[in-house]
Amino acid sequence: MKRPVPPSERGAALLAVLVLVVIMAAIAAGAFERLRLSTAMAMNGAALDQARGYALGVEDLLALRIDDLAGEDAYVTTLAGDWNGTPRRIPLPGEGLATGTIRDGGNCFNLNSLVQGDAASTLVQRPAAIEQFVGLMVVLGLPEPAARRVAAAAADWIDSDDTPGPQGGEDAAYTGGEPAYRAGNTLMADPSELRAVAGVTPEIYRQLRPYLCALPAADMSPINVNTLLPRDAPLLAMFAPARVGADRARGVIASRPPAGWRNTYDFWRSAEQAGLETNVDPMSQLQLKTYWFTIDLSVAFEDAEMEEWALVDARLNPAKVVARRWGGGE
Repeated sequence: MKRPVPPSERGAALLAVLVLVVIMAAIAAGAFERLRLSTAMAMNGAALDQARGYALGVEDLLALRIDDLAGEDAYVTTLAGDWNGTPRRIPLPGEGLATGTIRDGGNCFNLNSLVQGDAASTLVQRPAAIEQFVGLMVVLGLPEPAARRVAAAAADWIDSDDTPGPQGGEDAAYTGGEPAYRAGNTLMADPSELRAVAGVTPEIYRQLRPYLCALPAADMSPINVNTLLPRDAPLLAMFAPARVGADRARGVIASRPPAGWRNTYDFWRSAEQAGLETNVDPMSQLQLKTYWFTIDLSVAFEDAEMEEWALVDARLNPAKVVARRWGGGE
């Protein structure tokens, strides 16, 4: 005989079934969400890989243009052809677009010139470059005492020894901070490394950054007077900051012939007419040809966006990328 269901238990079975359905639905929704995220991540990863491949392809294309620039004249590089800083847009399959910009990569203060020697053995400080770095900072408006402290600390950061200079700093200047770290004691890989140097505030770094580079060699900054732009005037003025302001240096750049200077004598004649006088010998630095170039790339492909910066050594034949950085920030 079937036992009657008590009134208090009526609907319990239905409730249990409904609870089970809700639990199963939640589990299914979670599984579908994970599947959706996995699919989206796989698609994004594929798009990023494809964008990176396009970036490397465009990089090779622009390196060929750099080969052309380096080979047009064995002794002179000018702004002819509007190559310096002009974006080049290259359509990609679908709705993709790559934008590449070639710039003179040597018109900057090479932070690694603060030392001389071989990175594999010994790097010692180069007083002439330290004075130039101080001069650049003074031209940009930094007080000379602060400029000397920054230059001394940067030179100590790169040189091989662990003995701090009079205004510099080695490991002891950094191990007491939070977080603690040590001096690099080798060539800088990127100008952003200067932010870790004692005395370099975010404001000082922002002021200096447009004029800095970290070439992979302890060479004095190779300034090409034929490709200097008006905004690069401090790079000329740093050779004699006490007598040559940025405005006067801009006057020298403005006096450049349309086809550029063909020899250093013509440049110095123009410089003297514009009042550029210096008590140092920058002849080995002020050049007429560019050997370092940079490439800025941005690629938009499907839903992926990618940015790349590359440093190209045109002393090699063919020109070769010697440093590369992905992403838009430092």
